[in-house]
Amino acid sequence: KLEGLKTIAVTTNGINLTRLLPRLKEAGLNAINISLDTLVPAKFEFIVRRKGTNLSSKTTVSILAGMLCLLYLQVNCVVMRGFNEDEVLDFVDFTRDLPLDVRFIEYMPFDGKYCCFGILLGQK
Repeated sequence: KLEGLKTIAVTTNGINLTRLLPRLKEAGLNAINISLDTLVPAKFEFIVRRKGTNLSSKTTVSILAGMLCLLYLQVNCVVMRGFNEDEVLDFVDFTRDLPLDVRFIEYMPFDGKYCCFGILLGQK
């Protein structure tokens, strides 16, 4: 641990978090940002480009493990038109009674040199 360093944080999609959390905690980790853009397993697999991630158990266990071991836990959800905007209230219900913060983040409409304004869910 470095003197004067108050927070050591990591941002993750949670896939390997349950396996790595004990060692990360030993190393001084005390905050986690979990990137979770959907609660639907098939959509989650599409986002992380991995089959068989079993979102419902692994990510939920990761969130609960984080709450038990860390001082601060946050879930970041990027809201995208036509993909997950119908899940916003599901996220609110999912996290309502959990001791964590949820941040709904506006999609950054850039893909290399090209803009992707069609899926932007901001104010018109």
